[in-house]
Amino acid sequence: MDALPLAELLQALADPTRLRILALLRRMELSVGELAIILDQSQPRVSRHVRILADAGVIDRRREGSWVFLTIAPEGRAAPMFSLIDAWTCEESAQAFEADASKLDRIRSDRAEAATRYFTSHAEVWDSIRSLHVAESEVEEAIGRALGSEDLGCLVDIGTGTGRMIELFGRSASHSIGIDRSSEMLRLARVKLEAAGISSSLRQGDLYSLPLDDGAADTVIIHQVLHYAHSPAAAIEEASRVLAPGGRLLIVDFAAHEREELRTTDAHIRLGFDDDTMTSWFKAAGIAVDHVEHLEGGELTVTVWRGEKAGVRQRERRAA
Repeated sequence: MDALPLAELLQALADPTRLRILALLRRMELSVGELAIILDQSQPRVSRHVRILADAGVIDRRREGSWVFLTIAPEGRAAPMFSLIDAWTCEESAQAFEADASKLDRIRSDRAEAATRYFTSHAEVWDSIRSLHVAESEVEEAIGRALGSEDLGCLVDIGTGTGRMIELFGRSASHSIGIDRSSEMLRLARVKLEAAGISSSLRQGDLYSLPLDDGAADTVIIHQVLHYAHSPAAAIEEASRVLAPGGRLLIVDFAAHEREELRTTDAHIRLGFDDDTMTSWFKAAGIAVDHVEHLEGGELTVTVWRGEKAGVRQRERRAA
């Protein structure tokens, strides 16, 4: 037999650069250009290695405009491969992988700085910028429909910005927590919510490492934040961590689009999301999508995704 699928898979792994790529993608989702920076190789050369790994079925590629984002293939195929790699990784290889991983901070920093510059320069008009895409009143009505009339319990708004979600729905919660990485945004939110007479806890924090205990929230909202995230799947996983069994996650963001200029004009990292991708991220985080609504109109379509975490919801919860 001239060819065996297993042999082809092992041949795909039998290259130092491709092993380094896999080690990096285990840590976070990256674009081809970002891999080229970390590996200090030309983008065409990195693209060739990426194509070999993708053809072998060990990584997935997703094009968004002129960028291509890369992720590890689904767990069922990748797990046995990484078990083998981990078992055979020598000290020299481990050191090389760690040296590459240390450069990820630069990627995170570059992404974060671009978003922070934008948020800071637009803090006072952030609500009006959102309204340029689709009527914000439509979005807010859709969010209200998705949340329903029941008690929201402990409500956590990730990327709270000026606190609009808490302003709208905080009165339906036993306690509201707004989290944002921008101190400027939190200052604006504090003024707005105090003027509205809404009690809340506003905290500076990162969506990948929320300053909350496991299971602290009954309802989590991520409103128009994920298109700025370098790893949306990780953000959803972290939201699930702080969500109690039976709790609900509500994500509002743009549907997939091709408005490439938003990367530079508005610091968007992601050009929206399709339903299949979002559903797969929910599922991986232990949350089942049970509601999807598309809001067309304006230049972009906004989508509302809602899911429930497995388990029985507890009605009475203490404030986190």
